[in-house]
Amino acid sequence: MSITPLMPVYPRCGVRPVRGEHCHLIDEDGTRYLDFASGIAVNLLGHSHEGLIGAIQRQAATLMHVSNLYGSPQGESLAQRLVDLTFADTVFFTNSGAEAVECAIKAARAYHSHVGNDDKYELITFKNAFHGRTMATISASNQDKMHKGFLPLLAGFKYAEFDDLESAKALMGPNTAGFLVEPIQGEGGIRPASDAFMQGLRALCDDHDLMLVLDEVQCGVARTGKMYAYEHYGIEPDIMATAKGIGGGFPLGACLATEKAARGMVVGSHGSTYGGNPLAMAAGEAVLDAVAGEEFLAEVTEKGERLRSRLEQFIGNYPELFDSVRGKGLMLGLKMKGESRPFYVHLRDGHQLLTVAAGDNTLRILPPLVAGDAEFDEFFDKLSAGAASYQPPEAA
Repeated sequence: MSITPLMPVYPRCGVRPVRGEHCHLIDEDGTRYLDFASGIAVNLLGHSHEGLIGAIQRQAATLMHVSNLYGSPQGESLAQRLVDLTFADTVFFTNSGAEAVECAIKAARAYHSHVGNDDKYELITFKNAFHGRTMATISASNQDKMHKGFLPLLAGFKYAEFDDLESAKALMGPNTAGFLVEPIQGEGGIRPASDAFMQGLRALCDDHDLMLVLDEVQCGVARTGKMYAYEHYGIEPDIMATAKGIGGGFPLGACLATEKAARGMVVGSHGSTYGGNPLAMAAGEAVLDAVAGEEFLAEVTEKGERLRSRLEQFIGNYPELFDSVRGKGLMLGLKMKGESRPFYVHLRDGHQLLTVAAGDNTLRILPPLVAGDAEFDEFFDKLSAGAASYQPPEAA
């Protein structure tokens, strides 16, 4: 056979981690990497957080899985905490971000169907967004690279320009059910929406009885210095998808909704075999124990401001390489003047610094939220050495 045992859908690199220590990954040959990718914003507590590990170990020894045919004291507890921390009145637990967005899409459609508006099924989404890899979530994106080979797409999505309220208004029609938007585009290049845009979408939803659906899979769970990024904008959504950091590395996602928005999600309308299993709930509880306090969130904000300030000073030394810094909290992007992917590879392979390439020629910087001064100093040492030794492809 020529195909690999692992289906070859990822362009896997030569880094092969077998162990993690705080903010570092250790390869099978012993090479240490500073991990400022965090599993793409997943490992928000790093790789050896005692509270998270202990909670998973204790729950694994007690009860790992039980069907959703039965009551879930574990799920009820975590759901109540999320309700208390957010806009939401109810929660559906999933295993991933894509599943959470799928549930959010279904909830938005089900709301309108429940109130007798079956013709309202279209969600207006935004160009360069990333919502997942399922059929519905690739259909919600305008990116051809995710569509190739999977046509026809699921109907019911229109694509507006991101952070352009007039573009969104122009697509509204009799079939519009609402808007699906990342408050900060991650894959699209760490692009925060403006206050006017987010507040304008909220107003349109209020005026036309539409659903404001937020995808906070990457920007949620303390990553930006708020528990969820919508708090930066002075608004609340009707429905929100969350995942990644909420499990700290254990597969966990959730769809949160108001009572009004969830009125169509009745018995039999949705489900999940593994969603809300006791092991995932223990991980989620441990994450909230660590990050949900005002002191921790303030620390993330302060760290983000320091990291951003140092990055802005740093890029002045390399005006030929770097354009600007953007993002919020510890979700930062370094926009480059050329392609970001070759530089990301250079940092990884030449300087043992892990970041994440993104759209719009942007390098994502997503450190564990528990990173401190020592890790930030190491980051800048590696970044400086990487920039000084970098030869862009066109100049090589």
